[in-house]
Amino acid sequence: MNTTVQDLQRRLIALGYNPGEADGIAGPKTERAVRVFQIAEGLTVDGVAGPTTLARLRDKETKPAASGNAAAVVARQPKASRSITEIIVHCTATPEGRDVSVDTIRSWHLANGWKDIGYHYVVMLDGAIEAGRPEPQVGSHVAGHNTGTLGIVYVGGVAADGKTPMDTRTPAQRAALLDLARALIAKYPTVRKVTGHNQYAAKACPSFDVRQDDLGRLV
Repeated sequence: MNTTVQDLQRRLIALGYNPGEADGIAGPKTERAVRVFQIAEGLTVDGVAGPTTLARLRDKETKPAASGNAAAVVARQPKASRSITEIIVHCTATPEGRDVSVDTIRSWHLANGWKDIGYHYVVMLDGAIEAGRPEPQVGSHVAGHNTGTLGIVYVGGVAADGKTPMDTRTPAQRAALLDLARALIAKYPTVRKVTGHNQYAAKACPSFDVRQDDLGRLV
């Protein structure tokens, strides 16, 4: 039994998930890593590494990762004429594993009296990147810091209890956020930093310190 669990843990670690140490103990960290993998892959989420989950793990190990769509998505958007000097990262402050669409976020922001969704790009649980507010339009994502910035957001940022701030980024989201930021920096060479919402407001958003993340080291 322990050998099977240890093999599962090693596979999860190799794919970028975090079950803790590969110690062969099926504890809460391993169960959570399985759940996060299931969420990212669109599988039934039960935390159990059953036949379907194991088959998907093997499939992910033997097939190269699909190329990101960040460059293509960014290239399709019109370029802002104003000077863009900063990318600010956010989270949707929704529970881990809960899908949230761009249209849903837009409806929240319209209800606030805004003219559109506040963010320029949204990163879904599976790493898919969707456009929000057009780049030429000033966003509405950080009070006092919207004019020269672009706002990007990942779905999540709160634990399953719906209230505790938590870095819930799936491996796919981590990769997509980096690809998206790189694509935007290539498009706007004037970008001088990538920051988090919590650097400008008394908020947990994006539920991690961008300065200590690979995102904060891009420029």
